[in-house]
Amino acid sequence: MSSKQTYSFCFCFRRRFRLPVSEAPPEIRTLFDRYSDQNGVMTATHLRSFLAEVQREDNATEEEAQTIIDGHKHLSIFHRRGLNLESFFNYLFSHHNNPPLSPSIGVHQDMSSPLSHYFIYTGHNSYLTGNQLSSDCSDIPIINALQKGVRVIELDIWPNESKDNVDVLHGRTLTSPVALIKCLRSIKQHAFVASEYPVVITLEDHLTPDLQAKVAEMITRTFGDTLFAPTSKSLKEFPSPESLKRRVIISTKPPKEYLEAKEVQETEEEPQQEKPADDEEAWGKEVPSLRGGTISDYKNIEDDDVLDDEEDIDEAEKSRQDAADEYRRLIAIHAGKPKGGLTECLKVDPDKVRRLSLSELQLEKAAETHGKEIVRFTQRNILRVYPKGTRITSTNYNPLIGWMHGAQMVAFNMQGYGRSLWLMQGMFKANGGCGYVKKPDFLLKVGQNNEVFDPKAHLPVKTTLKVTIYMGEGWFHDFKHTHFDKFSPPDFYARVGIAGVPNDTVMKKTEKVEDNWSPSWNQVFEFPLAVPELALLRVEVHEYDMSEKDDFGGQTCLPVWELRSGIRAVPLYSRNGDKYANVKLLMRFEFI
Repeated sequence: MSSKQTYSFCFCFRRRFRLPVSEAPPEIRTLFDRYSDQNGVMTATHLRSFLAEVQREDNATEEEAQTIIDGHKHLSIFHRRGLNLESFFNYLFSHHNNPPLSPSIGVHQDMSSPLSHYFIYTGHNSYLTGNQLSSDCSDIPIINALQKGVRVIELDIWPNESKDNVDVLHGRTLTSPVALIKCLRSIKQHAFVASEYPVVITLEDHLTPDLQAKVAEMITRTFGDTLFAPTSKSLKEFPSPESLKRRVIISTKPPKEYLEAKEVQETEEEPQQEKPADDEEAWGKEVPSLRGGTISDYKNIEDDDVLDDEEDIDEAEKSRQDAADEYRRLIAIHAGKPKGGLTECLKVDPDKVRRLSLSELQLEKAAETHGKEIVRFTQRNILRVYPKGTRITSTNYNPLIGWMHGAQMVAFNMQGYGRSLWLMQGMFKANGGCGYVKKPDFLLKVGQNNEVFDPKAHLPVKTTLKVTIYMGEGWFHDFKHTHFDKFSPPDFYARVGIAGVPNDTVMKKTEKVEDNWSPSWNQVFEFPLAVPELALLRVEVHEYDMSEKDDFGGQTCLPVWELRSGIRAVPLYSRNGDKYANVKLLMRFEFI
């Protein structure tokens, strides 16, 4: 063992129980001196002043300050009298006691508006365990999604091999099926583990009327009184999440004639997959830019879907009349694309609401010419956006193109990882992680002249987020000691930035700190924000490698509008979105 390794081991072993005061950043020392007495004691009165003035916790009381002191008295020689510098530093760097998002407010947004007023945590092909062509279908990804707060589950339903029952699978591919009833039972069991707000099941229906009747019986028996079934054929306005607590909602197109799927021949040519860039295995692709209203990465890719539904609407209505009444009555959120192109698709009917589905490419193209019409449509109706068909490896796209146009259901492949999925996870950390986030008012308002928000408008800066990244800690405990480098401590740097509307989107990075398990950067970044209501703070930690690709050291994504001002301990997450036990950053957030 080298001297450098020996030092690192001894140093970090000592730190298992508490952070030594020697590591406290200079600004933390300065603040402690300012908010403590001449004997180096931060009393409850001093701490309350610090909480109010630096942390912007205006309602903090001395009783709450004393509770914090009592929780750290084992680190202070002053015990109940107050905090010393070491206990103050350890309090600030505790992500249990001092997280960046308030753990106490829970669901705090108004939940009594129609469903169309919310962004909803939405899955795509929720049953797939891996890629879109040949992976297994299972209820396990559905369970995992529900446990993480996903509220919209998509199931593709097909006749089984003997045509007497119903399977879930990705049609016309080599994916292996799973029984529909197994998926439904798992949804029932896990639907409200993470959130009590409604679960929507979107069905991609490829069934004959007799099997539709069978599905209706399965759904009714499985969910019973939990199932929300509207009393009228169509809704004039969607109910609210509050009124639908612990309810299950079915959304699908009106029943149509079943077209028997052709078997996939093994000799068929599979779509070509892009070769990953050097850092894609660890990070996933960089989130595509939305500047100029387009996603340049996608411009030369043909979309398999056309905007007009190939099916004639009259034929759909005729087949609907022949379908099982039981199945028809279950559909609470009607889906479909009217004939007539984009203009007809985006027409708002004052007497009924519906769901429209567009691929990511269809939305991109529509946004170029009909951005304001999309916003107007989504004020009453639901827009679902789904990944393009060439995403064979279950990658995702930039969700902001959907959110900035008011799309409620931005459907993502949840079984993988990568920067786009981290943005999705960051958005739905908001509002207590309940899976529903109220859309900003500007997406819901109609002006005096019937005008709505223009996603292409260049808006003035509303606020500036000032971010200080002091230091990081915890890799020594959560990673093998040879994970980054075999013969020396790691060389960490951080990337910090904003994902949001095009003019707000940017990434910056710190200097590299060499040979240190607890890097201190002490760097400040400022982010002017025109639309802070849709801004997500992105943080990534990389370990620099001169000869190979940089290693993954953790990531997080946080909704800017819910950030707590002040100095906070920011926990980092793995590629799959799981929180590390110890890895965290000490950061400061100020709105100026």
